[in-house]
Amino acid sequence: MNHIEVLRKASLHCCIERMIPKHINVDGSQRRHQLTAIRVVRGILCLVVLLTTACMTLIYCAPLFTLLLRLFSIHYSRKVVALLFGAWLSMWPFLFEKINNTKVVFSGDSVPSKERVLLFANHRTEVDWMYLWDLALRKGCLGSIKYVLKSSLMKLPVFGWGFQVLEFISVERKWEIDESMMRRKLSTFTDTRDSLWLAVFPEGTDYTEQKCMTSQKYAAENSLPILENVLLPKSRGFYACLEALRESLDAVYDISIAYKHRCPTFLDNAFGVDPLEVHIHIRRFSPHEIPASEKDVAVWLIERFRIKDQLLTDFTNLGYFPDEGSEGDLSTFSCLVKVAAMIFLTCVFIYLTFFSAFWFKIYVLISAVYLTYITHFDIQPTPILGSLKALVCSKKEL
Repeated sequence: MNHIEVLRKASLHCCIERMIPKHINVDGSQRRHQLTAIRVVRGILCLVVLLTTACMTLIYCAPLFTLLLRLFSIHYSRKVVALLFGAWLSMWPFLFEKINNTKVVFSGDSVPSKERVLLFANHRTEVDWMYLWDLALRKGCLGSIKYVLKSSLMKLPVFGWGFQVLEFISVERKWEIDESMMRRKLSTFTDTRDSLWLAVFPEGTDYTEQKCMTSQKYAAENSLPILENVLLPKSRGFYACLEALRESLDAVYDISIAYKHRCPTFLDNAFGVDPLEVHIHIRRFSPHEIPASEKDVAVWLIERFRIKDQLLTDFTNLGYFPDEGSEGDLSTFSCLVKVAAMIFLTCVFIYLTFFSAFWFKIYVLISAVYLTYITHFDIQPTPILGSLKALVCSKKEL
């Protein structure tokens, strides 16, 4: 194709974009709202507040609770971290549901509060994992939610620190590299006194048409189900989680996520453009209902994704999942109290940093170095008492 033809097509594409109303995407899907200047300013303001509160809270609180307190008790360190950062995380559902007026609809099985659970979900877009916060907040477990996520996300400024403090499991998506690290981290999550919501996305990546075609080709070559709305799941990571935690879990949840009328991006969420509704379908299993062997778990997981694929097809046709229920609306007052508390704390931390004693600046610098160090090398401090016990036991064995 010559340069003139390329320019002609580009010009035609631009003309088409100008002809399409601003609330319609080029692919023909309808946006919920136009991206106005007010929405952009409001979205940027919300992101600045979220980023600033996260940064200052991590810098001032993380060394105290993830280092000093953890040296004496992992359990109480996790409790304090869950309480503090759960309050920060609750600002996101407040943004989604109260500021952007996105409706979150739950269906399927009910979820009791304060359970220790393993969740697996489909991965339609880059923000699926954020909407699990809306469910966790309603169940009093928001600060205890953890994800298995790709290691590149740990390099995000500020958020990478948060992922480390909340003990997310980062993976390279190469099992020969990830297996030993995953098993080591999972072994620290078995204390039944600790609240736990561990979420995995067995597809391993978010859904695109190209990835779907690749997945379908593999399925056809290996006599596996041909899926239209999800990718074939990878079972090793899910099995590792299940094997390590089965005896300490209350339930395993199969989560199906769908959107009206368009899968949102991160900026769609921030600016309140999309989605109109988020639908979350829940299927509950006892850990002991799931097969024991890795091979049988792989078969079971593929069958769950075949059912999930049909659910999503039906959702596309009907606009809802079966067995719609109600998990209740978020309390606006409770959300506002948490937002106000986080902003107040952040203002105090900013004052201490810029307008108070010089030693606070030194503390901020040391804390930033500490957070960067533990995130880069994936370190979680070990309790002194545990180390002393291990040392005594080793000497007795000698």
